[in-house]
Amino acid sequence: MTDPTSPQPAARTADVPSHAGSAALPHARSEPDPAEHPPVQADPETAPGTLGGGGSGTVGSGSGAIDRLRFVGVATRRIARGSDAEEIILGLCRATVPTFADAILVYLLNPLPVGDEQPTNPWVFILRRTDRIPDVSGGLAGDGGGGTATAAVLPLLSGALTRVELRGNGPLAEVLRGVRPVFTDSQVSQQALSELTGAGTPPQERHAILAPLRGQRRVIGAAVFLRRPDNDAFQKDDLQVAQQLSTHAALGVDKAILHGREASVADELQRTMLPDDLPEPTGVRLASRYLPAGKTARVGGDWYDAIPLPGSRVALVVGDVMGHSTTSAAIMGQLRTTVQTLAGLDLPPQEMLHHLDEQAQRLGDDRMATCLYAVYDPVAHRITAANAGHPPPVLLHRDGSTEVVNLEPNAPIGVGGVDFQTVELPAPPGSTLVLYTDGLVESRTRDVWTGVEDLREKLTETAALTRPDHATPLEPLCEAILDIVGPGDRDDDIALLAARFEGIAPGNEASLELEPRPESVRHARRLVRDSLAGWDLTELEDAVELLVSEVVTNAVRYAERPVSVRLLRTDVLRCEVGDDVPQLPRLRQAGPADEGGRGLYLVQRLARKWGATRLSTGKLVWFEMALPGRS
Repeated sequence: MTDPTSPQPAARTADVPSHAGSAALPHARSEPDPAEHPPVQADPETAPGTLGGGGSGTVGSGSGAIDRLRFVGVATRRIARGSDAEEIILGLCRATVPTFADAILVYLLNPLPVGDEQPTNPWVFILRRTDRIPDVSGGLAGDGGGGTATAAVLPLLSGALTRVELRGNGPLAEVLRGVRPVFTDSQVSQQALSELTGAGTPPQERHAILAPLRGQRRVIGAAVFLRRPDNDAFQKDDLQVAQQLSTHAALGVDKAILHGREASVADELQRTMLPDDLPEPTGVRLASRYLPAGKTARVGGDWYDAIPLPGSRVALVVGDVMGHSTTSAAIMGQLRTTVQTLAGLDLPPQEMLHHLDEQAQRLGDDRMATCLYAVYDPVAHRITAANAGHPPPVLLHRDGSTEVVNLEPNAPIGVGGVDFQTVELPAPPGSTLVLYTDGLVESRTRDVWTGVEDLREKLTETAALTRPDHATPLEPLCEAILDIVGPGDRDDDIALLAARFEGIAPGNEASLELEPRPESVRHARRLVRDSLAGWDLTELEDAVELLVSEVVTNAVRYAERPVSVRLLRTDVLRCEVGDDVPQLPRLRQAGPADEGGRGLYLVQRLARKWGATRLSTGKLVWFEMALPGRS
């Protein structure tokens, strides 16, 4: 079908949920429902007497222009109170029944077009809501009395079509192209009403108005206003009232769709930028939660991350971009990507925040964010952390006691010229570090430090429910932490990251530093044999010794400083070889005449996993072997 309205300046809109597949549609009310919004009634102080001349008190003959203006003002305010499409349509129904009409049907396009999108062909209208005055005399519903009213009005309500396909250029299309409301007293308008509702017998005289719902760009639906035959007919001036009400409702739906689409895009943008799954690094267990802001606040820029680092370490990150908008979510994604890139360089936490601060300044003058970056070493059982204006983390010890980690707060990211300070602290096995954004501990009724104390109390309370010889499970712990937010609308989104430190026992680690000489390869093989014998892993000796020889040989050939070799036994056997050469090795197919190029091929075929990471001092090549009896 051709768009019945002329194009207007583009603006983005969004779909509202369709009721086409619902088992039940909102039907006309046979009795008043106190839980629903009451109908808009005329203010007795401003509109003396009744607004109409019929039994329902409609805006009809004798009410005058002043009463109509008063009614339109009350009705449009009622419609404007809606925050989404359903509430707006409900407001239209409650504002017009019974003050203006005895019954109403509202149809909307499905799906509602977004922005400059054209509606699907053919156009499909879905009955979104019906409403009518309660049956108090049997004249509108039921079989006892009022037979004429029942025959004329009730079929449009009880038998109205719930789905209408608009094809070609029929009567309904002609009325919609006209945009203005019409009485159903002409042949074309009667056929249009029948096509829309499926009614076989049209209402008598001027007891029905068919009003197109015209949004910013096009007709998005239609409303049918009905009066009983025993009530006064609509007057010519009532067409203006119907047009104002339908236009106001249509524009409200357009704005609600626009707001909903923007919120949906921002929320989807933010969620896609958060990690889908947390890694499973050696010696630490992780759990996380993210809660978007409540309805009164737009999407924010909170994020969390856990990034595996060389040496079986892991970086724990939590940050918060200031503001609530799609822009905040986009800036969050850029900063998170920057953190992941810089983490691959294995920079100290203070340098990490320094480079992140520079990146935020390049993004704009007002790109402010808070961030906390911590690195956990499972072999040393220590944490190295730096803070940029973020709330301090809380450490839950195995015995249930808690402490707020004393970090220099520093200035937020984006200020520029800040000297970030690094703090190193112990991370005993069984302890849990809780990192969070300010939405968890701060609100309009609670300051940050009060919220931090509430968090500590919740952690202690939850730990007390666990047996003394066991650490609190992380998933239930995260759920318990979110309880401190309480019910109601949240002002800010919340990111939560909990890390349980298990560490690696000293007996499961063996390391050695070698001079960059060819004979050092022999010492590396001896380290492998001695370590695997002590760990009762002699089954892996031949394969691991071969791979270590290949990797160490390549390192000592080009290195100028000592080469480090380390073996770690956890659920896998991990070998790490570090040198001062920044170029990363690449897997390639060696030719028959090539002297080299086969070492990494062996690593790739025999190891469970392998990789290479560039460090600030060079690089680290590592590989993992599955333990005997494990896949």
